[in-house]
Amino acid sequence: MKALTKERLVARALEEGFVKVGVCRPDAVPETAGRLRAFLDAGRHGQMGWMEEREAWRGSAAALWPEARSVVMLAEAYTPDADPMAGLLQRDRGVVSVYAQGKDYHDLVKRRLKRLGRWMVDACGCEIKVFVDTAPVMEKPLAQAAGLGWQGKHTNLLGRDLGNWVFLGAIFTTLELEPDAAEVSHCGTCTSCLDICPTRAFPAPYQLDARRCISYLTIEHRGPVDLELRALMGNRIYGCDDCLAVCPWNKFAVAATEMGYQSKVGLPELAELAGLDDAGFRARFAGSPIKRIGRDRFVRNVLYAVGNSGLPGLRPVAAGLVGDADPAVADAAVWALGRL
Repeated sequence: MKALTKERLVARALEEGFVKVGVCRPDAVPETAGRLRAFLDAGRHGQMGWMEEREAWRGSAAALWPEARSVVMLAEAYTPDADPMAGLLQRDRGVVSVYAQGKDYHDLVKRRLKRLGRWMVDACGCEIKVFVDTAPVMEKPLAQAAGLGWQGKHTNLLGRDLGNWVFLGAIFTTLELEPDAAEVSHCGTCTSCLDICPTRAFPAPYQLDARRCISYLTIEHRGPVDLELRALMGNRIYGCDDCLAVCPWNKFAVAATEMGYQSKVGLPELAELAGLDDAGFRARFAGSPIKRIGRDRFVRNVLYAVGNSGLPGLRPVAAGLVGDADPAVADAAVWALGRL
């Protein structure tokens, strides 16, 4: 097997467009298994049953692929150009999370990972597996173990030289690489991310109850959302960036260079979105991560935003959907009417 130095690997990764690279051992975070079990036992995963289905692999990267000797963790920036919270004041518009404004990051990051992985195989004959948020891999603890940053009090990864607007990718490899020093928390006494959360989804610093998180509620949760929570969602129709947006470390955020992350969705009108049928929804959000939640869940979210808008002019929008074939959409329409 030909030699491939870590320095060459890092240089190549940066050439590919990643903004930071680190290495850890697959068994670098043994504590994740216990933390995951506690999270599941508390029911904080909500309807995300897939977190339990492959718990053994998710809790241990070493068990996922026993032949792996190193995990290369990579960060890719998607830092927004403008304040992502500004749209919350435009009540006739829907706010979509920054990460979903452009093309699907799964496709963009995986393409880059595969190019880097092929280069590694060609350079030294090692074996690789690449992962981008679609396999039972706990990327954030591994990224902290690899020195990319730390999991903040909002549980997302952030770094003093990155901010927190980053996607994470992983390359598991049979190649032996020198691991980097793990990072530690630099949150200090700051509680900005905890204080800003509209639904109080953080039971304690560094802990998340997904059942109260607007990102979970708008993307993962099926059926009607609890009355208490839907009233707190505002006009957030896909995801929520509040805890990310207020992090002080973002003053050191790295600019995004991938054109695919440029904002295309913007701040669409609620009235227009509510009128989408299935075909219209799929056409409107082709190539976007939004597409995966389907028309019904999306229009349900839009109707919650209509109900929270305080705009009587949107009553006809809600009235037109009280007889929708999807029960959650019909329920949301009735609820919205009752608030306008």
